[in-house]
Formats: sequence, structure tokens, C-alpha cells
Amino acid sequence: MSIKRALVSVSDKTGIVDFCRELSQMGVEIISTGGTSSLLSKEGVPVIGISDVTGFPEIMDGRVKTLHPAVHSGLLAVRDNEEHTRQMQELGLGYIDLVVVNLYPFQETIAKPDVAYEDAIENIDIGGPTMLRSAAKNHAFVSVVVDAADYSQVLEEVRSSGDTTLETRKRLAAKVFRHTAAYDALISDYLSNVNGDPLPERLTVTYEKLQDLRYGENPHQQAAFYRKPLAAQDTLTTAEQLHGKELSYNNINDANAALQIVKEFEEPAVVAVKHMNPCGVGIGESIYEAYSKAYAADPTSIFGGIVAANRIIDSDTANKLSEIFLEIVLAPDFTQEALDILTKKKNIRLLKTGELSAARNRESQFVVTSIDGGMIVQQSDVHSIEASELNVVTDRAPSEEEMKQLLFGWKVVKHVKSNAIVLAANDMTVGVGAGQMNRVGAAKIAIEQAGEQAKGAVLASDAFFPMGDTLELAAKAGITAVIQPGGSIKDEESIKVANEYGIAMVFTGVRHFKH
Repeated sequence: MSIKRALVSVSDKTGIVDFCRELSQMGVEIISTGGTSSLLSKEGVPVIGISDVTGFPEIMDGRVKTLHPAVHSGLLAVRDNEEHTRQMQELGLGYIDLVVVNLYPFQETIAKPDVAYEDAIENIDIGGPTMLRSAAKNHAFVSVVVDAADYSQVLEEVRSSGDTTLETRKRLAAKVFRHTAAYDALISDYLSNVNGDPLPERLTVTYEKLQDLRYGENPHQQAAFYRKPLAAQDTLTTAEQLHGKELSYNNINDANAALQIVKEFEEPAVVAVKHMNPCGVGIGESIYEAYSKAYAADPTSIFGGIVAANRIIDSDTANKLSEIFLEIVLAPDFTQEALDILTKKKNIRLLKTGELSAARNRESQFVVTSIDGGMIVQQSDVHSIEASELNVVTDRAPSEEEMKQLLFGWKVVKHVKSNAIVLAANDMTVGVGAGQMNRVGAAKIAIEQAGEQAKGAVLASDAFFPMGDTLELAAKAGITAVIQPGGSIKDEESIKVANEYGIAMVFTGVRHFKH
């Protein structure tokens, strides 16, 4: 076997001229279509038009050109099948040994913010995937290339032996089916969203690999980092790493958690995260002040943590950041002076996110969680609330300052693993109780962490109080105001306790469980 005829039709023409020129110089006949044929001819590469092979013109603005027996018989014929060989000879058909195809730019088209529906549909490729699938199915005899990164290996093997190895053809075929599956997944997702059906009867998702990771949560687990094809521009998957070694699996999880929390705030804010939970959150007039508060919230836990900011890191903030060991600092950007300071620390990772969108401006995305044998899908929790939407249920209403701290605590507790309690005062967290099996346990942890700072602080709870014991604990610690969803059959018990101690309490009507 050897490669004698190649069919080439590419939307992305990167490297195609040099690839085809070398094939031609090795005696391979090049068949091509439309713009690819024109480009190759212009560059002096001998080429045969697809119409010369099919005996039929390209019609309907190029929609129909390769969907023809002369093409697909040449791709699908089993070369060691006598009946196939006889039919090919009787019909005067020729084999096609190599297919080089990449598809209409559907992803790039729908990524445009003002894309028209008609343009999206027009960029659904039909002939390309059909040729790819035909060639990939018959990879025992046909080589198929969908990625320019594979041009060099194919050329090397053809130069060496006149054909690719079966091992290479198997690898290329698998790559084709991954590619066409991802292509179809994007189309189905787009059409489902257009039709208002985000949770269809069949859900196919596709992601692009960003990097292989050294390991997963633990060294004995393999892992990789993937990105959605149309990921938003202010996510971890699109961040630019300016300094430091590659991110680990746990780094990625923690950095993503920090980024989601800091997006809750429009004022300068800094979030420190350890093991997917915030250990310190602060806001201020400047990013320096915000970081100072986030650090003061828990100087012990922040060590070795991940820090996310929603403003540019300046030199003053960088100097303070450099005083302790941090795994990662994420920010919209860094001044050159800040970079000069922070890059002196070899092991810190610096990630530039670009401008962040505030939570209230974000659209809900769908979150996929794997379970054994399947997955569960839900909308992301982008709910936000204003003071005017709160329901004061106690005799005393919160003061203006208490209301400010309650809303601050509510933004944070939304991102803490349930059961969750957050204590806040002076625009910073002073205590965080996360992931406990009962709410009183979470409150005890938060109050113990806060110590004397609990006096005069406010308390945020991600879900309602099933009884009044948490309020009793809060009152003894000196907490003055509480924000919680409400909705328990024992709400009146909690309200009674709050009134007895003069605690102001508001209900949100919304819970924020996070598992």
C-alpha cells in the first residue's frame, strides 16, 4: 500500500500549501475543492478539481460538491475485499488514500456577540464531517488528517515508507471522531439554547484540553485541565499565567472558588481561599485595604492559600502579599512594579484574568457534576439580593451599618460549603464555619474563630435555622444582626429568640446550599 491520491479541503489553511507541495513532490495526486483548490493553484501546487473526479459541478454555493459516490466509494472501499475491488473497476472509480479536511468555523461564528441565526446555520459543515467519518471508518486503508499539528508526522512516514503506519491511522481516526463529536455537540448545544431547551433529553458536552496535570487531588490520581469551547473571558480557563510553575488540580479548584467569590463585589475586594472555602474576605476603598482586611480575617489559614482580587495589584499591595507564602494570586492585572516585586518569589503563581464582571451582571451557566455512572446538571448560582428585597422579621430592624455587613456576609456565605455560617464586621469576615453536619456546629466554629470580634458582628447563614439554638449561641457571643433564608416550620422560635436578645434578623427567601 502507498498513498497515491489525497483529497484536501480545509477551512483553516494554516500550513496546507507546504504540506500539499511536499506530497505532490513525492508523487501524490492532490484533489481539492473551492477555496483550497484556488489557493493551491495560485501557489503552484498541481491540483485536480473535485468536479473532474465526480463529473458533476459544485452547486448550491458549494453546499454540494463532495457528497458523491466517486468520492465516498474511493474512501469506503475495503481494499482487500474482492467484490469492492470489482465494483470499483467496473465503475471506473479511483481510491482516495489520504483525506485532509477541517471544518467550517461554526465555533468561531457563534462566538461573535451579534451573530445572526442564519450565519450560524450556514456554517454547519455537512460534506466535511461526512468525508472525515468515511475515511476514519476505513482507517485500515485510508489516512485522515483533521489537525495541522499532524501534518509533519504524516509527511515523515510517507517519505519513509510511502504510507502511514496502521498505528498512526488508528490514532488519527480516533482524533477525527473526537473532533466531529465535539463539532456536533456545539451545534446541538447552540440549537438547544436557541430553542429554549437547555436541559434536553440527551446532553452532550465537549471541552478542549488546556494541559495535562501532574496528578489529581492526590498523587495516585491522573488528571487534566479542560476548557469549554466558548468559555467567558473572565474565567480561570482564559486567565494568562504571568509567573510560576504549572497549576495543580487542587490549585485550579481553589483558584476557581476564589475567583467566583471575588466577582460578587463591585467595590475593591480580596478573597483568600483554602480547600475551596474562603478563609478571609475583605473590601475597602483600595485593593491594599481590601487585602489587609482579608489577611487580618485569618492570618493563620491564609498561609499557603490562594488570593483573588478584583482590582489591579499595585506595588504597595504586592509588598504586603510578598510577606507570606501564597500559592496563587489572581487579579485583573498587575502593575510592572508589582510584578517586579512578586516575581522575586520563585514558587508563587501569578494569573492575569482581565476585567472581571460583577455577579449581578453574569448570566447563569450550567454546572456539570460527575457521579458514579452519570452526572447531574444544574444552573450556576448567580442569585444576588438588594436590601430592599429583604424581609425584616424582628421587632428591631438592622441599622444602616448592620445592613451593609449583612449583605457583605450574604455574598460570602453563598460560596461556603454547607452547612455554612459567616460572621462579618467592618467589611471583612471575622469567622467562617464551613461544611458541618449541623448548623450549630458551623456557628460554634465561626464564633470560636472570631473570638472577641464576634461582639457587634453580624451572622449570615446559607440556610434556615431548624430551631432557635443557633440564635441562642449567636446572642451569647454578642452578635447583633442575622441574615438567613427563613422558611423553617420553627421560624417563629428563632424570631422569638432574636427579639428576646434584641437581635435584628432579616429573611432573604433564598437559600444557598453548596455541596
